[in-house]
Amino acid sequence: MQRYQYLHQIQSLDPVTQHRQICQLSTGYEFPWATNRALEIALLRTFCVPSIAAILQQTGKFIHHSQNRYDDTGLLIANILHWGYDSPQGSAAIARMNQIHGRYRIHNTDYLYVLSTFIFEPIRWNQRFGWRPLCEQERLALFYFWRAVGERMHIQHIPTTYEAFEQFNQDFERQHLKYSEANRLVADAVLKMLLSWFPALGQPLVRSSVYALLDDTMLAALNWPQPTPRSRQFVTSALKLRQQALRWLPPRKSSGFKPAPMMEGHLAPAETLDQATSAPFPPRSRCPFHQILQLSR
Repeated sequence: MQRYQYLHQIQSLDPVTQHRQICQLSTGYEFPWATNRALEIALLRTFCVPSIAAILQQTGKFIHHSQNRYDDTGLLIANILHWGYDSPQGSAAIARMNQIHGRYRIHNTDYLYVLSTFIFEPIRWNQRFGWRPLCEQERLALFYFWRAVGERMHIQHIPTTYEAFEQFNQDFERQHLKYSEANRLVADAVLKMLLSWFPALGQPLVRSSVYALLDDTMLAALNWPQPTPRSRQFVTSALKLRQQALRWLPPRKSSGFKPAPMMEGHLAPAETLDQATSAPFPPRSRCPFHQILQLSR
């Protein structure tokens, strides 16, 4: 069937040596919307780690300039996913991230955890709401792709197998996802930003939808309230409905990622980044949760 043309192409590729091509097809053509949502959940999940949240509170970027930091982070990731980590665009994005992170003392284990969320949050989202399951090549490609990015960010002791990194991710979350005041402060600032994109009348629904998408561990670590069963049922049903509908749509003809523009071989200045669209953490005009009922792919 034409709907599965990219899947057949992906299954013909080697996730060890051709993970960049697999990730471009999978994230850009098969699951761009799902990848965006999963990476937004990954962002919130990092706020659940007190040592990470403390640094974000110290910088003040996510608290006082939430929108700019939100946009820039997503656009950097979009350049890496769309162009590849060794492309001029991807290398520039990684260099900028290294420059930003180099100003602070960040534990290597925190780096490892954030890196692991880029692998396993998209996989977890797809298990719940993907229009088709991720194949083995896609899961392994995510591991090898982000492992290569981690190496270029000079992260140490990255696990050498998918299974070992997944075990690290699970062990870290059991030990380190716990409440701190910094967690709540940073997460509340981002939630306030999301709500600001909507008329006051719609903000309660957006807020309850955000809560409904998070698991109990995240809610406890952020000290956010438990959603009502009705809220969870509404969000889950809407995403399942979308999941079923997507199976009948034709495959995409162009990538769902439109990353930041380039200027003389480097990423454009921050004020130019806002012009780009369809990156993870979409700029200003889109809430990560407002497209739940849409068939944006």
